[in-house]
Amino acid sequence: MTAQPTTALRAAGLILRRDLALAFRRWEQVTHPVVFFLIVATLFPLALDPKPSLLRDIAAGVVWVSALLSSMLALETLYRADVEDGTLEQLTLTGQPLALLLLAKTTTHWLLSGVPLVLASPIVAIAFGATGTSQGVLMASVALGTGVLSLIGSVGAALTLGSRRGSVLLSLLVLPLIMPVLIFGARATDLAMQGEAADGPLWLLGAMLIFAITLTPFASAAALRISLE
Repeated sequence: MTAQPTTALRAAGLILRRDLALAFRRWEQVTHPVVFFLIVATLFPLALDPKPSLLRDIAAGVVWVSALLSSMLALETLYRADVEDGTLEQLTLTGQPLALLLLAKTTTHWLLSGVPLVLASPIVAIAFGATGTSQGVLMASVALGTGVLSLIGSVGAALTLGSRRGSVLLSLLVLPLIMPVLIFGARATDLAMQGEAADGPLWLLGAMLIFAITLTPFASAAALRISLE
C-alpha cells in the first residue's frame, strides 16, 4: 500500500525533469513570454508623460496586464507537443494518477513562464519608479498570480486540444476566470507603491493558489480524457 504513492511521485518527478530538459533545447519558448512582457510594459513610460506620479498611478495595471498576457502566450503549447508525439495517451495508460502527472507538467510550465516573469518584474518596476518594498510585493504577487494562471490554463489547454482554433478558445475560457487574479494582484502592487500594507490581497492570491492546486489537476485530467476520446 505504501509503494504506490512513492511510485506516483517518482513518475511525476521524471515528467518534470523530462519537460525541463526538452524546454532547454527550445529556448525561444522560454524567452518569448518574458521578452514580450518587458517590451509591452516598458513601452508605456515612453509613450506617456514621464511624470513620476502618473507612472506610479498606472504601474500596477500595466505591469499586471502585461504579465498575464505574457504568461498566456505559453499556455497553448502546454500539451500540444505531447499530443503530437503520443505522450499524453501513454500517460493515461500508465496506471499512475493522471492528475498528479498533469500537475507536474503544469509546474514545469510555471517554472518556464512564471518564474522568468517574476525575475523580470523588478526591472519593469524600476521604469515606473517603484521602491524596494513595492518591488518585493510585486514579485510575490506575480509569483502567486502566474501560478494560478498556469493551473487554470492547464484546464483550458486540455479542453481545447482537439480544436483548430485552440488559442482563441483558450483565451475565451481562461481570461474570465483569471480576472480575480488581475484585480487582487494589481491591488497589492498599487498598495505597495503607495507605501501601504498589501497583506490582504496577497493572502487572497495565496488562497486562490491553494484552491487551484486542490481542484484544477483533477479538472485537467477529466478534460484531457474527454479531448483524447
